[in-house]
Amino acid sequence: MAESQQSYDHHGRTDPAFHRFLVPVSALTIIVAVVNAVRHPGFNSAWLVLVSIAAGVALFKMRLYSLKVQDRLIRLEERLRLQQILAEPLRTRIPELTVGQLVALRFASDAELPTLVTRALKEKLSKDDLKKSVTAWRPDFFRV
Repeated sequence: MAESQQSYDHHGRTDPAFHRFLVPVSALTIIVAVVNAVRHPGFNSAWLVLVSIAAGVALFKMRLYSLKVQDRLIRLEERLRLQQILAEPLRTRIPELTVGQLVALRFASDAELPTLVTRALKEKLSKDDLKKSVTAWRPDFFRV
């Protein structure tokens, strides 16, 4: 994907080290441990299954924690941006926006932001619906 082009259809990002290496290795390790436990039942093989599953859960929890931190930062950035751009009647309603809505609004240009915020509040638009409503896409290349 070219750094200058991003849209609703092409805004998701993958982390090759995580998605193409760590996840498959973790899944295969769990499968191998389960097969080993079935073929050679015992405490050690059962423990290996448990540790493999725990490592897989830890891997996903670490990923979810970093995504949660990114969402918190996006929430802060967008609230600051909205404070600067929105007129007073809308500015007081910023706390009513959900984290998902704020995450989606980061893709909207400054010009269309007031209209989208109004729609998001009135229609309770989901993150996905808000992203689809953006006409002048503002790319975000820092999301993992």
